Amino acid sequence: MTPLPVMPAHQLADRALDKDWLVTGLWSEEAVGIIGGEPKCCKSFLALDLAVAVAAGAPCLRRFAVPKPGRVLLYAAEDAPHIVRRRIDGISAAAGLSIFDLDVQVITAPTLRLDLDADRASLEETIARLKPRLLVLDPFVRLHRIDENVSGEVAPLLAFLRQLQRRHGLAVILVHHARKSAGNIRAGQALRGSSDFHAWGDSNLYLRRDGDELTLTVEHRAASAMPAVRLVLAERANALALEVVDARPQSAQVTQARSIDERIAAALAEAGNPQPFADLRALCRVRTATLYQRLAAMTAAGRIVKSTAGYHLATG
Repeated sequence: MTPLPVMPAHQLADRALDKDWLVTGLWSEEAVGIIGGEPKCCKSFLALDLAVAVAAGAPCLRRFAVPKPGRVLLYAAEDAPHIVRRRIDGISAAAGLSIFDLDVQVITAPTLRLDLDADRASLEETIARLKPRLLVLDPFVRLHRIDENVSGEVAPLLAFLRQLQRRHGLAVILVHHARKSAGNIRAGQALRGSSDFHAWGDSNLYLRRDGDELTLTVEHRAASAMPAVRLVLAERANALALEVVDARPQSAQVTQARSIDERIAAALAEAGNPQPFADLRALCRVRTATLYQRLAAMTAAGRIVKSTAGYHLATG
């Protein structure tokens, strides 16, 4: 029998490693988790927006950067193929993209049952062949015939998805319903069925409706959550997609972003050598989620560079 690996406490890392993101602030790299909400809260639109963003390397919701894009594998159990196509077309148009440029592979099987060994094997074989960075399954209720309230039946299905994540190095998004009229309950606890759903997620996104507006809340197992975001499902030139509703004038947001970027640049210039994320956050005194967003934007703009030693100003 092989013993468990151990090490002396003094050899453990003295601080957390920099958190890598699939979608900055919204979804951790290789994370499993839930997009949850009551019916008609645009959960599928949000899942597709994430899919388009990861496949194209474009900001999700036109706001949240995708550092390393890659292929997406999607199974939309409730929607006909032409509806999925129309929604992806609309989100792509809203992002200034063409659906023909997206590496989104859609599973067209009429059913997929995670409680059946044959279907599990087929899904894993598909993942092994296509090597996606993200798997989207929408919704969970159409992927089984178990009792969602019984932990002993839910846990093996979630464990299978966790095994896929670990064996194939991909992120997994599971769309799941919340209980109706659960507005006064904490979002994770409002998810329908067993408490295993909430406990399982590394990154979880929750949508709640208030009239025409939606509130998106975010939680992560290993990173700070950003403030809630207000969204609306808007139509622009026949493109239907979720949009962020800005609480402040755009000019104020641009001014604040520039101010934060200047603080980051000044801290890096004064340090004179690459700075790990944790050290840079202490120097700049910026919220974790905000710093991740600004670092991603500055990296994309070529102002700074991320290396194994940390972040430093670009030269030349």
